[in-house]
Amino acid sequence: MKNTAMRVASRAVVALGVALATPAVALAEESAVGPDILIPKMAEFIPALIAFLIILAVLAKLVWPPVLEMMEKRQQKIQSDLDAAERSKLQAAEEAKSYEAKILDAHHEADAIVAKAKKEAEEVRSAVLAKAQREAADIIAKAHGAVDSERHKAMIELSSSVVDLSVEIASKIIGNDLSVEEQRRLAEKYLAEVGKSDGR
Repeated sequence: MKNTAMRVASRAVVALGVALATPAVALAEESAVGPDILIPKMAEFIPALIAFLIILAVLAKLVWPPVLEMMEKRQQKIQSDLDAAERSKLQAAEEAKSYEAKILDAHHEADAIVAKAKKEAEEVRSAVLAKAQREAADIIAKAHGAVDSERHKAMIELSSSVVDLSVEIASKIIGNDLSVEEQRRLAEKYLAEVGKSDGR
């Protein structure tokens, strides 16, 4: 690019030298009105061309390099901004994945805690229920034992009373042929047989 600008500048300098060497004949000519007005006169064209080339050379030498440098810096800044944006996008995507993984882990941990709490509650419920059933069975067993004991006690008292009553009745019916001890044995034997038949 700089070589092209240098060639254009050198040509402009050559053209300027040629223009200065030729006399300005065109200044003496009268300007004609007509279709020739659109076609430039050589006397006007050459100085305009020389001026254009000089301006082009000056611009190529003094203005164009800073403009190119500024454009290059601007392009580099845009590229670095794009790269930074891409890096930020990738970092944001990685952080999003990390947060999603943490959320998933938190859900799994919460599910595990809930499952553990349910299991512990079920174990406690089972233990309380088993304890209540054992206590109820103990109470029922004690009640059955108490009832059996009271029944046995009542049976003993009743059998004793029945024996005494039977002995008294038997002595009145049979008379005094049997001794009191024999009558008692006879009554107890009878009651034992009655108790066995009731037990069946």
